[in-house]
Order: sequence, then structure tokens, then C-alpha cells
Amino acid sequence: MPSTRWWVTRAVAPAAVVAVAGTLAITLIPSANAADEPISHGRPVTASSSEGANWAPERAVDGDSKTRWSSAFADPQWLRVDLGAPMNLDRVVLAWERSYATAYEVQASTDGAAWSTLYSTAAGKGGTETLDVSGTGRYVRVHGTKRATGYGYSLFEFEVHGTPAGGTPATSDPGPEPSTPATSDPAPPSPAGPSAPPSPAGPSAPPTTTDPVETGYVMADPPVTGVVPSAKQPPNAVHREFQANCAVSRSNLPDDPIVFPNLPGASHSHTFMGNTTTNAHSTIESLQAGETACITPGDRTAYWMPTLLNDGKAVQPVGVQTIYYKSGVIDYTSVRAFPAGLRYVVGSPASTQDAFRNHAGAVEGFECGDSYKNWDIPANCPAGTQVNIRLKAPSCWDGLHLDSPDHKSHMAYPVDGRCTASHPVAVPMIEFKMAWPVSGDMSKVAFSSGRGFSFHYDVYNAWDAPTLDALVKHCINGGLQCDPRGYDQFHPERGAALNAQYRLP
Repeated sequence: MPSTRWWVTRAVAPAAVVAVAGTLAITLIPSANAADEPISHGRPVTASSSEGANWAPERAVDGDSKTRWSSAFADPQWLRVDLGAPMNLDRVVLAWERSYATAYEVQASTDGAAWSTLYSTAAGKGGTETLDVSGTGRYVRVHGTKRATGYGYSLFEFEVHGTPAGGTPATSDPGPEPSTPATSDPAPPSPAGPSAPPSPAGPSAPPTTTDPVETGYVMADPPVTGVVPSAKQPPNAVHREFQANCAVSRSNLPDDPIVFPNLPGASHSHTFMGNTTTNAHSTIESLQAGETACITPGDRTAYWMPTLLNDGKAVQPVGVQTIYYKSGVIDYTSVRAFPAGLRYVVGSPASTQDAFRNHAGAVEGFECGDSYKNWDIPANCPAGTQVNIRLKAPSCWDGLHLDSPDHKSHMAYPVDGRCTASHPVAVPMIEFKMAWPVSGDMSKVAFSSGRGFSFHYDVYNAWDAPTLDALVKHCINGGLQCDPRGYDQFHPERGAALNAQYRLP
């Protein structure tokens, strides 16, 4: 958040005004009715996005008027609290920071999927808004559709008041709340870095149950075991890769089947490439049965990333974009094809600029014209150019899980060009290379997830297995630089993996 912003805490009750270092601060006086504690206090909370770890969703239900949740700088956004059990709802209090909503709804749901509107306005005034409502729900959310400022939505407190429905008390058990992090995507990597191996009891340790709803883990069937990370050094090959050329298949859709499965509209807006059927309900079976916007018919993988916005309007990449499949390890002959259904997230919408710059998959930052190594979207780009970004994915798999609770821990980046014992299976290293047709003044250009350094992407593998296997063996294991056919123009004598129709011969 820019340092020039002034934070003014708005109070429900009369407040004492204190001048601190030339900045006006208003200190909240506790409510006289201290017994009327919100039933949302300390409950599990999720959001469509957050501006960073210091403005995480849980800050809005912690009872501390000095902390706050702040969203990405885009519309729409939402904040949702799980009350633990159905409640008869009678009042909602929204304590806005200066970045408030002029248009928003307060909604309730019994299952987190179907929502009813308790309150709606197109003339929000900010400050502290106390809303009398009537309804029943376990989940309550505020859904903003129009911001008052160029920043995001920001709440010091989101209070829900009510009584148990049917005599059922609220519990501390979050129940069937999806196993997701507090934001729409996983949090930034820990200080140890994304390639640090987990502890024996860490995120890749086998859970005690295989139910993905309970654990957040999706088990590989069969698992890949007995693999020792390769220390071989094969003959030098400058390239060991092939391209997937895929166009946008669905645009500006607020779904995320990895982070928010079966919750349509729960995420920030995404631009989808590849599979044409991707939505919140996608499974490996539905993706494999779908069509594709990739040149290679066998690539029915779902790829998606936050939508780029210019003054709030979606900007889509034009034509096919390049998604590289490379070797991320020294022993390129040890790389094997992805298992069906492997899915993961690369990067984070909650990333800081420093974390994005130092991310293990970072490549040159944002580029336009002759400018590169920009770790946020440049302020200006030469007229007629495009803004580009490249970001590499981890390429070492634990062999056990197709997904994990944070959608990252089952994958790792190589260490010194080799996989580690905790993630011994070398798989293709995906590298997104995206370009958007936007130039000139870039001050109003941002992602639906926030600033440029919030860029991230998701991969849900649904390749035709024999086609992917052929490309991996011919191009990556073979040390070639292949186009989507698996043809290296510098080594025509090696032939191609696929025919002229990009299918297996």
C-alpha cells in the first residue's frame, strides 16, 4: 500500500482524537455493551483476494480496530465468514477504512454455494455502517461491486450478530469449509524459500485419512515411490523443451477449481487458456472430456491466471500464448510426464514485491519495449508495445499427492539443479510466457488479484497421456528445442513426435 495513504479509524462510539507524528489517528472507545460480542469474532474467514499478508482476511474478524483486511485493487471482491453452524442473523456492522464500497451486498448461505441477499446498496457512504438484517445462514459475506477509490476494499472489522438457529450453538469446528487458505490463492513462500524441503511432519507427510475434503490432499493412484533423485549429468543440451501454444478459452470468470472447487464466483476474475470447459466444478474427468484452445488437440489441460485490467476493463492476450514445458533439472533424461490430475498454483496474489523478485521461478520480471526486470507493472510502456511476463513453475513432485492443502507443498523447485529426497520425481518445468496488448500510461493497469507482483497461475493437467509422454521423451529427454509438434528445426534429422495435425502418428 502506498505510504502516502492516510489511515483514519472510524469508531462506532465516541472517539478520542490523538495526533501522532503529524498524522491524525482516531482511537476507538470500546462499546458500552461489551457482552454483545459478534458471533463472527475469530471465526474462519476467506476472501477473493488480499493486498498482502499484513492485510489478510482474518484481520477483519479479530476484534482489533487497528488491523484490517484489504483486497486487490479491482472489482468485484468479497469477504466471507463461516459461523460454524446456522444462525438467525439480525445485524451486520461494517467498519470501513477510507477504501470503502459504494455498491455492495451482504449475503447469507447455508452451504457456501447458494447465496441470498440480506442487504443491498448502490450508495454506500463508508465509515461504520450498522445494518439491520433478517435471515438465516452459516456463511455470511460482504460482496463489493463498486469501489469508492482506486484502491481495493478495506475493512477494519466485519461484525455479524445473531443467535443460534434451532438451539444449535456455534462451535469452533469450521465443519465442511473447503480446505483453502485465507485468500483466494496460497500465501507467499516461507522465508526458507519454496525449494526448502519440508520437515518429516511437514506438508507432504501422508495424512491419516485419504478423504480430500477433510485433509486437502488428493492422493495419486498409484503413487510413484522408490525414486532416487538423479545425480547424473547427461551430454550437454542447450535446450530440452517443447512448446504448448494455447489461446484464451474463457475470460473474466470468477472461478478457481483448484482453490475454490465447487464454489462458482468465489475467486477473483481469471483468464482461462487451454481447456474450453474449465469452471468451478471441473474435475479430471470433465477436463479430459472437454475441448481445447491449444494447437495440440491432446492438450486439454486447464491453465489460468488473474485477469489483467486497464481502468477496470478486462484486457486479454491476443492469439496463442507460449507455455513452455522444459527440464528444470540437470539430468533432463530423468524427467517424466505429469500424472493425470496433477494440479498446483505458481506464485501468490498475496506476494510482496520483494517476494516476487526473489521467487524461485522469477524470470526478468515485467517487460515492455527495452525495459525489463520490472517487479511491478511499469508506469509507462512505449506506444504499440505489449507488456510481457514469464514465470517458471516448480518441477519436482513428491510422487504421492496430486494436490495438497496449500496447492503447492506437493511440488518443489530443484536445489542446485536436482530434485530432493522429499520431492524426488522430476516432471516438466512449465514456464508461462504471457503478453497483453496494453501500452502507454500504465497507471491504471493491474491484475484482478492486485498489483503486478500478485501475478500467479494455476495448472490442472488433463493431457492425453500418450501424447504428453511422446513429447516429453522426444523433446525433453532427447535434448531438443521443439515446437508444439515436437519438431526441432535445428535437428530435422530427428523428426517430430506428432504429425502435421499435432496428433500421434
